Amino acid sequence: MKTPIIISLLALATLSPAQEKESFRLLFNGKDLTGWKGEGYAVENGAIVCLPNKGRNLMTEATFSSYILDFDFKLEPGTNNGLGIHYPGHGDGAYTGMELQILDNSAEKYKNLKDYQFHGSMYTLAAAKKEGLKPQGEWNNQRVSVLGSEMKVVLNGTEILTANLDELAAKHPKHEGVRRRSGHIAFLGHGDKASFRNINILEVPPAANEAGVKAAGFKQLFNGRDLTGWKYESDGADNWFVANRILKHTGAKGKTNDLWTEQTFKDFTMVFDWRWSGRGQMKNQPVILPDGTQETAPDGTKVTAKIEELDSGVYLRGNTKSQINLWNWTCGSGEIYGYRIDPKQSPEVKAACTPKRKADRPVGEWNRMMISVKGQTVNISLNGETVIENATLNEMPAEGPIGLQHHGQAIDFANIWVKRD
Repeated sequence: MKTPIIISLLALATLSPAQEKESFRLLFNGKDLTGWKGEGYAVENGAIVCLPNKGRNLMTEATFSSYILDFDFKLEPGTNNGLGIHYPGHGDGAYTGMELQILDNSAEKYKNLKDYQFHGSMYTLAAAKKEGLKPQGEWNNQRVSVLGSEMKVVLNGTEILTANLDELAAKHPKHEGVRRRSGHIAFLGHGDKASFRNINILEVPPAANEAGVKAAGFKQLFNGRDLTGWKYESDGADNWFVANRILKHTGAKGKTNDLWTEQTFKDFTMVFDWRWSGRGQMKNQPVILPDGTQETAPDGTKVTAKIEELDSGVYLRGNTKSQINLWNWTCGSGEIYGYRIDPKQSPEVKAACTPKRKADRPVGEWNRMMISVKGQTVNISLNGETVIENATLNEMPAEGPIGLQHHGQAIDFANIWVKRD
């Protein structure tokens, strides 16, 4: 099975200024640090303030991939802070992620700065133009676009930096962070007072060639605006919600765990994008071999690996056993767990329900999956690679809805298309 070339995971949507303004959503509620975690920051007069001698790193609980971030900031004399991009949540954010300088360039102690240390620069990687920054005590506006490998910084209406992350990664092969394409957004403090307000984000999902997929017979399962065509049990919490044409689950557990199509399907092909938008706990899980068995050590003990536990999936025809796993186990996404562990199934069925290889992109980046269901046979490709071929699900009903399963971690879906075969 081949992934059709009519859909490109690398394509990014182009939005007009009016669409951008309408699509931005708050990252900071102006009242407290809900959605953020770190030390040495407080909320004062509707702004996040890095406290003198205390402020270090403050990061979003969620992770992001391609986005436009818009925020206001105010510097005090000598302020040194930074904006962490694709920060993994550990280590020095200037190296494990990337740091855009937030700095009072005029301070006497910074008179011997290197070019890449001035405000707006990518620390050690790329220098920004030395213009546009207002005097200490005045509010500045900054917009940072991180779209795939392209980064742009606009300060008070003036473009001060453009950079290609792929090119920078080639020039700086030892820099870990410049190779990342997802992670937390963070303020990287150095114990100096700095204030931040009006923090808004516009996430940019991968773009599908709508004319192409329609011509190929696909129809939208998710309209990008709301949950029309989907249903779920709710306890009043909006754990599933739509933002920036992305179908998101917060990661909170509750009755809103699983989302189901109102339509039912017999034979179909489904294409969709997905990414992990939060983090999971580190756990030891089995190492699964391509034949569906668990790896064993020479002494016969079962081999496990410590992984970041991330778990979701797609239910086929209303049947929870016929679930295509999206997860971070060593065998990769696409596994049909309910059949692989079923002792009633033959070794051949178990092997066919185990991914041939792990084709997942790094955690936090967008993946594209295609699922083909004909009779009781399932084929799956992930990021253009066939991972499941001719798996037989002998207990799968002949017809039923498609479900998106949630299992306790934040996840995003986009560009969900289906074709009845």
